[in-house]
Amino acid sequence: MKSSSSAGGSGSGSGEGSGSFNLRNLSKLILPPLGKPTAGQAQPHGAGSNDKWVISPLDSRYRCWETFMVLLVAYSAWVYPFEVAFMNASPKGGLEVADIVVDLFFAVDIVLTFFLAYIDSRTQLLVHDRRKITMRYLSTFFVMDVASTIPFQGLAYLVTGEVRESPAYSLLGILRLWRLRMVKQFFTRLEKDIRFSYFWIRCARLVAVTLFLVHCAGCLYYLIADRYPHREKTWIGAVIPNFRQANLWIRYISSIYWSITTMTTVGYGDLHAQNTVEMIFNIFYMLFNLGLTAYLIGNMTNLVVEGTRRTMEFRNSILAASNFVGRNHLPPRLKQQILAYMCLKFRAESLNQQQLMDQLPKSICKSICQHLFIPVVENVYLFKGVSKEVLLLLATKMKPEYIPPKEEVIVQNEAPDDVYIVVSGEVEVIFFNGESEQVVATLGTKDIFGEVSALSDRAQSFTFRTRTLSQLLRLKQATLKEAMQGKPEDSVVIIKNFLKHQIEMHDLKIEDLLGEDTGEYDHGNIPCNLLTVAATGNSSFLEDLIKVGMDPDVGDSKGRTSLHIAASKGYEDCVLVLLKHACNVNIKDAQGNTALWQAIAARHHKVFNILYHFALISSPHAGGDLLCLAARRGDLDTLRELLKHGLDVDSEDHDGATALRVALAEGHAEVARFLVMNGASIDKVSLDDGASPARQTTVPPDELRELLQKRELSHPITIVDSPVAPSVVREVGSPGNSRKGRSDNSAHWPRVSIYKGHPFVRNHSSEAGKLINLPATMEEFRTIIGKKLKVDKNNVVVMSDEGAEIDSIDVIRDNDKLFIVAEEHMNTVSLTNLVSGSLHVS
Repeated sequence: MKSSSSAGGSGSGSGEGSGSFNLRNLSKLILPPLGKPTAGQAQPHGAGSNDKWVISPLDSRYRCWETFMVLLVAYSAWVYPFEVAFMNASPKGGLEVADIVVDLFFAVDIVLTFFLAYIDSRTQLLVHDRRKITMRYLSTFFVMDVASTIPFQGLAYLVTGEVRESPAYSLLGILRLWRLRMVKQFFTRLEKDIRFSYFWIRCARLVAVTLFLVHCAGCLYYLIADRYPHREKTWIGAVIPNFRQANLWIRYISSIYWSITTMTTVGYGDLHAQNTVEMIFNIFYMLFNLGLTAYLIGNMTNLVVEGTRRTMEFRNSILAASNFVGRNHLPPRLKQQILAYMCLKFRAESLNQQQLMDQLPKSICKSICQHLFIPVVENVYLFKGVSKEVLLLLATKMKPEYIPPKEEVIVQNEAPDDVYIVVSGEVEVIFFNGESEQVVATLGTKDIFGEVSALSDRAQSFTFRTRTLSQLLRLKQATLKEAMQGKPEDSVVIIKNFLKHQIEMHDLKIEDLLGEDTGEYDHGNIPCNLLTVAATGNSSFLEDLIKVGMDPDVGDSKGRTSLHIAASKGYEDCVLVLLKHACNVNIKDAQGNTALWQAIAARHHKVFNILYHFALISSPHAGGDLLCLAARRGDLDTLRELLKHGLDVDSEDHDGATALRVALAEGHAEVARFLVMNGASIDKVSLDDGASPARQTTVPPDELRELLQKRELSHPITIVDSPVAPSVVREVGSPGNSRKGRSDNSAHWPRVSIYKGHPFVRNHSSEAGKLINLPATMEEFRTIIGKKLKVDKNNVVVMSDEGAEIDSIDVIRDNDKLFIVAEEHMNTVSLTNLVSGSLHVS
């Protein structure tokens, strides 16, 4: 299978595609907008951009830098009120050096922001354009970031040569608190990160807010007392008259103590307001505390009782999933898949995209789907050339889904119910040979998978696993088939596209698809006839073409009909459809092969059984013709397979010849010996009538008689049954009996299904059947029937699925379906039911 190119610049997604995917990467996934072929997953440093200097905000190194800046912001927010209140806005010693270093880091962060890609709020995609990044930053946060970084006190000292303690500089310092938004964003990200406990992150956020407000209020309390003209008439001066001479930490702790007692309204004790200014400040502070208390109590109530509902539900589901994985000892990779899927579902639901579309009228939804999905769908190979009407119908029925990396969408040997179109991301096509996995292709934007099952009615040969975060459009197979049935002309286009793609992608020729050498087709003109449709195994579309008037018996230049193709491929459903529409079973191709021969030569035993029963109706010599053809070609393996199906070794063809006679005439000695030892009668072959030189030189008459004596002396030749029933062993004995018995080991006996009721009047609501081991005698079989189906064993008739009565155990084969009918009910089955059910196969 060829590797399909991954258009759309899907990117590697921070290494998710090539390496292992872990929970750390979940926070780096960006959901692309619906129907957009540009991948939106996280990209590593510089990914998706030709500019190597552009930094991704989801890069691990930048995330570490952001965390470091949060710590610096926390330090700056704490130290600024402290310096203004207790140091008269003039830091000394280590604090002064620390402030300079912190400001330098903030300046570096401003420079980095000019190279930082951003997520467009409209498209949810990373923007790497340097010009757009610069313009966006200059028009939003640049001015405030610079203002919050400028050391105004230092600049004043450089300009005037002295330290200014003007209130203006203190007010300008408030701009440092601008960067507190980074702390808020940091906590918001941690709350949605399932690697950390939501409860403790939320508690830490509330505690940080409370402590910061207490710290700021304490510093303001001290600032008011320190600047008041009559210091002895202040809250701290009443207790500590010379508080300015007191230790710095004593003054700070006293301020924090008074701030906390005021906030919690537990009473002041020995500290209380002493003057009007302090009283006015307390009034506003306690009014503010009312709101803060309501905020804290409300948040704590939500946290303990309900929390933020969606986040808590998400967290509970994550906890339940983790417990489930641990309790059942699931492997780590499966745990990662479960958690990744739940996280992605939570993030997708938060966008409310599907919920919004479900609320809109159908007319608006059609317009939305036409705008979002049609540009993608019309470029998918399967739908090229299809009418706009069908495209709109399919697009309206499609559902967008976000699939996390390393998620298996379709498993090998599975027959999915859906077809998927890749909008963004990458999907790996993997083949598992029983020991190891092999990536045979990578699907990208506008590729489709799952269509093989939809159009061929067979299981997928590969596993399809997402390599990166992928947006897929999911379409029900039933919807696709309904659209094809409603528009036959578009169905022809779709089938042609499918056949052409199969040939191109698998390096096939049209003769490879049809099974033999052909010279009448080329890659540019794939015919949409019964032969090519039968080659894909699409029974439903095959029946549609027959219904519109196509002749099922029309062959190609080699004489092959659609029944030849379906039989050689083993497509049972296609064979049944062709037989239902009276296809001629006995047509021969240019090489003299019938569909029966194609089926047995390819070892499709179930298809052969179906065809053989129908061939006997129109040609009593069907078995003899097959045996004689195999003998004429010297095909010993096919002869063995035919005998396993119970064909009489002495059957005559339409010319009256037997397989042994043909083998002798053609000079196939080994075939002749095999036939004799497996019960072929030599009575029909004259040994003394002046046999031809071929007969004399092939198997002399004396050797034939010797073989006959060995057979009569009970030297049986055993034939192991075909793959349909590998455990069955039949022994070939006397000339008149080609199946003398069966193995005594019950484990080697055939298994058959038995059903109550006539095969032509049964339907899906009829009583279920029983699967049993076939006994050695008919009497034992009747006894089992009586026990399993609760019927009178002496008053029943055993019938095949064609309605033929069975009175011998030897004609029953492995996997046969048998129907048990009471004798008194035989006459109640009307001729109409029998005729209408003549083509029914249970």
